[in-house]
Amino acid sequence: MKLPTIKTASPVERGLPPPLILALLYFSSIFVGALLLWMPMSHTGAVGFGDAFFTSASAVTVTGLAVVDTGSDLTVIGQVILALLIQLGGLGLMAFAVLLLSALGLPVGLPQRLVLREDLNQRSLGGLAIIVRTIMLVALVCELAGAAILSFVFVPDLGWPMGLWHAVFHSISAFNNAGFALYSDSLSGYVNDPIINLTIPALFILGGLGFVVVGDLVRARSWRRLNLHSKLMLTGTLSLILLGWVGFAALEWTNPATLGGLPDTASRLWASWFQAVTPRTAGFNTIDTGGMHDSTTLMTMSLMLVGGGSTSTAGGIKVTTLIVLLIGTVAFFRRQTALHVFGRSLGVEDVMKVMALTTISIFIVLAGIFLISISHDEEFLDLAFEATSAFGTVGLSRGATGELDGFGRAVIIAIMFLGRVGPLTLGFFLATHSRPRVRYPKGDVYLG
Repeated sequence: MKLPTIKTASPVERGLPPPLILALLYFSSIFVGALLLWMPMSHTGAVGFGDAFFTSASAVTVTGLAVVDTGSDLTVIGQVILALLIQLGGLGLMAFAVLLLSALGLPVGLPQRLVLREDLNQRSLGGLAIIVRTIMLVALVCELAGAAILSFVFVPDLGWPMGLWHAVFHSISAFNNAGFALYSDSLSGYVNDPIINLTIPALFILGGLGFVVVGDLVRARSWRRLNLHSKLMLTGTLSLILLGWVGFAALEWTNPATLGGLPDTASRLWASWFQAVTPRTAGFNTIDTGGMHDSTTLMTMSLMLVGGGSTSTAGGIKVTTLIVLLIGTVAFFRRQTALHVFGRSLGVEDVMKVMALTTISIFIVLAGIFLISISHDEEFLDLAFEATSAFGTVGLSRGATGELDGFGRAVIIAIMFLGRVGPLTLGFFLATHSRPRVRYPKGDVYLG
């Protein structure tokens, strides 16, 4: 006698919106990761569940803010678990699920594609499988190459087993823009090492550009054949890097707590370069972030808020968002009714999405700063820096995160979570789709 099959409806089929499903998926991963990090095999005895939950949230959201010393408080097993959480969070949980289903020969249905579209920040359902394969291939090649190069630094210092593990861990952390390091001072001990200063930034810049851009570069091989998104990302990224490099060097050159304390000009230039690119959601540092001038701190916060690119391991409002905002502002003052860039036009929907994204992002950061300041009387700039770093999933810190109480840490976790799943997820969850039944007459509002 053949038993009847019982078909269980997926969350999407039950009516749950894909953004909410994506948020639940990330939260579940954080909770499971916290349990694994809390187990005795994962730490040396100094990690409670609260610390484990914060660390797991920071890893899955690829932020890098830490309340424990990754190198000394976590065992090798704990560090492996942390690296896996970083990998899952950086490349996208749904992307891994789709890859697993494809490897097992199981079909990827519409519900899974809807959630994957949200995870990859795409507009359409077409070509998602190609994007997933591109993500995995780019990540594998970059991380293996990065680990091989970094081994030339870590193996002579630590020996083969531990040196290789440090190379692999920092390669994964860098490419996924996580910022976790196995040293209490991050990478400050390698401030003037050319291999570290070139390999680590190369990894997180590639990861922050976005997998679509990297794939487009491989296929196009010429500037004219690149799509509009790639051109905007490359132009914006180069401009922000140069601006940050020159700005950091000019502001910190004589500061004895940062560049001024380095022995020579070459070390100062290396440190300026590294600190200019690391706010792009990477989170590593080669100088004391807490020793920066207030002006440099504000510049770094601005870079952290912008972040990297869409379909990447980076956070922030994204480089393309900043560019569209600037183009829209210029078009307004020029009395232009359409936005044009690189021989292409941008629609009104793009501008409205950018405005919504920026508005929600600023609200999240300001609300986070306000809530943290309620329970923690610290330097205001330090609290603002931590909140901005959390939202941009950067991981740079001026030392305030470790001093926060339970409420403050919960706020930081919430900001990191919203920064990773995307501010628009909150907006889509709160919004309702409805068509106006009545066309209202135009009204006048005085702005500015």
